[in-house]
Amino acid sequence: MDEIFEKVQALVDRYDEVSEMLSDPDVIGDTKRFMELSKEEGSLRETVETFKHYQGVSADLAGDKELLQEKLDPEMEEITKEEIKDLTAEKASLEDQLKVMLLPKDPNDDKNIIMEIHGAAGGDEAALFAGNLYEMYSRYAEKQGWTIQVIDENRTEIGGYKELVLMIQGDNVYSKLKFENGAHRVQRVPETESAGRVHTSTATVGVMPEYEDVDIEIEDKDLRVDVYRSSGAGGQHINKTSSAVRMTHIPTGVVVAMQDQRSQQQNRAKALEILKARVYNYYASQNEAEYSEMRKTAVGTGDRSERIRTYNYPQNRVTDHRIGLSLNKLDRIMNGELEDIIDALVIADQAAKLEELKK
Repeated sequence: MDEIFEKVQALVDRYDEVSEMLSDPDVIGDTKRFMELSKEEGSLRETVETFKHYQGVSADLAGDKELLQEKLDPEMEEITKEEIKDLTAEKASLEDQLKVMLLPKDPNDDKNIIMEIHGAAGGDEAALFAGNLYEMYSRYAEKQGWTIQVIDENRTEIGGYKELVLMIQGDNVYSKLKFENGAHRVQRVPETESAGRVHTSTATVGVMPEYEDVDIEIEDKDLRVDVYRSSGAGGQHINKTSSAVRMTHIPTGVVVAMQDQRSQQQNRAKALEILKARVYNYYASQNEAEYSEMRKTAVGTGDRSERIRTYNYPQNRVTDHRIGLSLNKLDRIMNGELEDIIDALVIADQAAKLEELKK
C-alpha cells in the first residue's frame, strides 16, 4: 500500500492547494478559472474523504491492537477482538476503494454523448425495438436528471426507427452509457405474428463523446449543406418548409443530418456542433481506416452473433453476455431501471483494470 499512500497523499496535497486557491479573491473574480478549480476540487473530494476515513480506521485498529496487549477482563477483551475484526474488514474494503479511485480515468467520462440507434437485423421488428431502446434510454436519462434531444430520425411507417441520433447531456453521461455500444438482441413475439412464434431481431447502439470546445476550424469551402423538409408524424405536424439540414465535411466525408421542425437556423448550429465532434474523432484517429473501424466497433453491423445483450420478453429476462449477468426484470429495465446493469458493467471494468495493474 505504500505506493498507493504516496499517490493518495499527492491528491490530498493538491486538494488542499485547490481549496486554498478557491478562497483567493483573484480566482473568485475569474469565473472561468473558478469553475475549473471547483470542478477539480469536486473530482478529488471523494478520494480525499475516503483516504481520511481510511486513516481514521487505521488509527482505531492500531489503538485496539495496542489495547489488547494490556491485561483486560474477559468481556472487554472479547469486545476489543470483535472491534479489531470489524475494523480489519473495513480497512481492507477501503483499500480496495482507494485502488479503484486511483485507476486512470477515462478523459471522456464526464462528457455528454451522441447516441446512434439503428434498427438492424429483423426488418420492421428491429425498427420497433430501436424505438423501445430509445424509450428505455429516455426514461433512464430522466431518472438521472439528464436532458435528451433528438437530433435526427428516420421513422418507419409502423412507428419504429431505421435510425435515430440523440444528444444526451448531463453529469457523467459517457461514464454510464459508454458500455451500451454494440448489438442489442430482442426475442419476442412480434405484433404482426399470428402464429405466436418468437422472433429474434437486433438494433445497434453507438455511443460517442461530445467534444464541445474542440480545437478545430471548419472552413465554409469544406462544407456542403443540403436542406430538406423535416419528416413528421403526418397531418398538422408535417413541416411545409425546408428546415432540416444535412451537412457534409467534404475533406473527410463525415455527414451530419439533423432536423428540428421549427428552425433551420437551429438545425445548422447544432449540426455544425455535431460535425465538429465527428471530424475531431476522424482526425484524432489519424486516418479514415481507423475512423471507420472505430465507428464499426461503436455501432456494430447488427448481426445477431455480435450481440452484447439479449432482451427475452417471454421470460421477462435481460442478459448481458459480456459479464454473464441475467436479471429477471425486463419490464423494469425497459422502463429505464438500468442501474443494476450499468453498475455491474462498471465494476467488471474496474476489476479488469485492477488485474492489468497486477501484471
